[in-house]
Amino acid sequence: MATISFRQAEVAVAVDNRPEPKSLLQDVTLELTEQRIGVIGANGSGKSTLLRLINGLVQPTSGTVSVEGADTVRAVRAVRRQVGFVFTDPLSQLVMPTGREDVELSLRRPVRNGAERRRLAEAALERLGLLPLADQSIYELSGGERQLMALAAVLAVNPAVLVLDEPSTLLDLRNRELLRRTLSGLDQQIVMSTHDLDLALEMDRVLVVEAGRVMFDGGAAAAVDAYRALVTNGLAAP
Repeated sequence: MATISFRQAEVAVAVDNRPEPKSLLQDVTLELTEQRIGVIGANGSGKSTLLRLINGLVQPTSGTVSVEGADTVRAVRAVRRQVGFVFTDPLSQLVMPTGREDVELSLRRPVRNGAERRRLAEAALERLGLLPLADQSIYELSGGERQLMALAAVLAVNPAVLVLDEPSTLLDLRNRELLRRTLSGLDQQIVMSTHDLDLALEMDRVLVVEAGRVMFDGGAAAAVDAYRALVTNGLAAP
């Protein structure tokens, strides 16, 4: 597994011309080495910011983030060769008319030969059971099928680390189960944010993020209990 390191990483952004920037993430120091890592917390807690730091979609205001020693600011290209990112809404990353074209597009830089690109794209689609849907319009697919198409495009380049930002949010029960089974069969190291606590319970390690801080870091069951307690205590507050 890759080692993903956060060293006192913080993220702050300017908001509404205020004199002080708004803090999105504060003082995160972590070594992530487990194969399946979950991140849970409320909307706006900082989960997505933490995930986006891993492949340089967001840069730390202070501190550092690295993947296998490659800094996400100074060596962002090297990091992105190792880290694949799947967004919550697959339509935000599926840019071609069909899934086949999208997977081939993801292979365009590393694979120059067109015939080889087509072969590898078909292999990636076949792996996820998507080859029969490869030439359908993206807009004819269900939410789960789109999510799997986005995943196939990312997996085609064989990243060592797969980061998924709330991938089951838009899915019905059937497609959520399809996604869960797909993820459970992957060899990649997975870092995934989710509101699905049953899914979080299948992780090796879970982080609980609240108000820009990692409030709990440990085993899945203990982390879910800590998150439930955090939410319950918040609801009980006057």
